[in-house]
Amino acid sequence: MTSPQSRNRSRRATSHIAVRVAHVVLGGLLAVGWLVLPLARAGTGDAVTVARGVQVADEVGARTAEGDPDQDETTATGDLVLPLVAVGAAAVLAAYGYARRKRRARTRTTPGGGAPHVAPPVLELDQRTRQLLIDTDDCVRTSVEELGCATAQFGSEPVKPYAEALSYAKSELAAAFRLRQRLDEAAPEDGRSMLEEIVLRCTEAGRRLDSEAAGFDLLRALERSTTAALEHAETRFRELAARTPAAQTTLGDLHQRYAPSASLPVAGHVEQAKDRLVFATVHLNQARQSLDRGDGGKAAAYLRAAEGAVDQAATFVAGVERLAGELAAAAEQLPGALAAVETDLAGAQALLATAGVGTLPGRVAHAESLLADVRRESAAGAYDPLDALRRIAEAGAALAEARDGDLPEERARALLDQFVLPVRSAVSAAGDFVTTHRAAVGCGARTRLAEAERHLAGRSPALADVRRADVLARQARELAERDVRAYGSPSAGREGAGVGGAVLGGILLGGGGGPGSFGGPRTRARRATSSPA
Repeated sequence: MTSPQSRNRSRRATSHIAVRVAHVVLGGLLAVGWLVLPLARAGTGDAVTVARGVQVADEVGARTAEGDPDQDETTATGDLVLPLVAVGAAAVLAAYGYARRKRRARTRTTPGGGAPHVAPPVLELDQRTRQLLIDTDDCVRTSVEELGCATAQFGSEPVKPYAEALSYAKSELAAAFRLRQRLDEAAPEDGRSMLEEIVLRCTEAGRRLDSEAAGFDLLRALERSTTAALEHAETRFRELAARTPAAQTTLGDLHQRYAPSASLPVAGHVEQAKDRLVFATVHLNQARQSLDRGDGGKAAAYLRAAEGAVDQAATFVAGVERLAGELAAAAEQLPGALAAVETDLAGAQALLATAGVGTLPGRVAHAESLLADVRRESAAGAYDPLDALRRIAEAGAALAEARDGDLPEERARALLDQFVLPVRSAVSAAGDFVTTHRAAVGCGARTRLAEAERHLAGRSPALADVRRADVLARQARELAERDVRAYGSPSAGREGAGVGGAVLGGILLGGGGGPGSFGGPRTRARRATSSPA
């Protein structure tokens, strides 16, 4: 895979070589021409003398007989000067070409600056792409949050250009993450060109968001008309504050009804929602006070921080509510899934009795053990319906593979449905975790998550894609949790209620301490200096 930048460099290098060759050839031709010119001129002079007649010949003969010294000197001087001029011209051309090449080598620049263009080492380029993916992903996630606020306030039609820009940035970022996944899985020969393409795609995604930031600010006009947006944020805050105790009750019910692993994806969600709401309370009050003082810039910055906190609190609460519904749906599907896999197992056992070859014996033994475990756990009452459904579906898929995928269409569709529910749950939970902890989450977790989402895209993904998404989602969650543990305390050196969680969630940007906004790398932090934490 060759990047557009690499192809342009190749064409420019080829054109420069052609120019240099042309200079050398031109100089050589001039030199040869001028060296041969005296001989050619002598031959031509004889012919002209004959053609002009006897009179001219007599005159020329008379002058020669008299021994005209001027004629001899002129002829000799002309024959010497012309070759010398030709050689001098060739030397000048060669010197000019050499000086031009040296000057171009000294002044050759990269597209974005004046430094000499030197291709960075692959390891350095690799590290750059990882950070660029993180930064671009943060820009997209922040833009999603503020676009949601604008849509809720103005409707979908006024924000359509910005929604399209965000969609474009998401597509470029997804393509970049796909390249990153390929690099993580193997070491392809065209690794450098793939890294360069990641840089180009992330840069293009950020450029598109940056180009729309000014228009988006004109739409929201937070600095001039803060009151309407502030009232909308306060209304949403009150609604969410009312939902949080219900989420606490729901989480308690999950703990009583299912195994501890069932509610593990939302562990701590209610506490973190409350933490974000405390932060939102403080910043909504500061926005109101700034507005009363007529300081629209600070009011807008405080408001943006509060909006980000309310949005993440909603993510935490919605995560608990969504998981409760997914667990209930999985528990409802589980009996039918068990019966279907038992039918698959009986067919496999019959086939094994006639031709026990290949991987079938091991798959049959694994399915038998898994079915027994799930039945025992469900009978005890303390089990994880989503995990049980995923394991049952995995056993059914393994038995189908051992039989060369020979499944009736109806059974294959049912097996896919059983797989999709727990896998979508895992992908959604991983996405929520990355969004609400994005200041700490690295490139690896984001890459796996993006690939899991890609495999699940579409109305009816293939069974192989769903199984791959399951593996990737669990890897993403594991890597993200490891990153957060290594990150430490985000509130070190900072004061204020909920500031630590706001920093960890990327609501407050690490550099200026202010909120992020809709936009790319150049514009996302435009309000960061307006609102101290």
